[in-house]
Amino acid sequence: MAPHDPPSDSPSASTRPYLIRALHDWCTDNGFTPYLAVYVDSSVRVPMEYVKNHEIVLNVGFEATSALHLGNETIEFKARFGGVARDILVPVDHVIAIYARENGQGMAFPLPTQADREGDGQNSDATAVEVEPAAPVNLRLATAPAAEDEGGDGDEPPTPAGPGTAPRPALKRVK
Repeated sequence: MAPHDPPSDSPSASTRPYLIRALHDWCTDNGFTPYLAVYVDSSVRVPMEYVKNHEIVLNVGFEATSALHLGNETIEFKARFGGVARDILVPVDHVIAIYARENGQGMAFPLPTQADREGDGQNSDATAVEVEPAAPVNLRLATAPAAEDEGGDGDEPPTPAGPGTAPRPALKRVK
């Protein structure tokens, strides 16, 4: 073992909160709007009326939030939904992506391990089949109409009219 390697029996800190903060800073520094795609279960505190398929997309730009805290365990802030201020709490391991709204560049993360076990009362095999497509294929959910009501900054892009419209930004993996 090299001197800089952590001992194999001690858990190391997750890189996810550090990557989330770094990409949030990158978005902000470049004038982009940072969005978080979040897997929602009972440990996440968000307005449930905006949750679709156990996912919600949150605008975490400074203009759309107040008291934003990007911690190692949780992300906490206040945001307006339909004109009503709400307290938001997201465990960091439930963040499945962070990306720029304007160009889709960002990073996707695996679903939380407990998501595979919870299942809303269904058997574990059916749950695994339903949960797996949520990441990263469906990360385009960030531009779904329900997501546009979030954050309250009022400058969200219009919803496309249907077939024949320009494609919406999609998450681009950075390796």
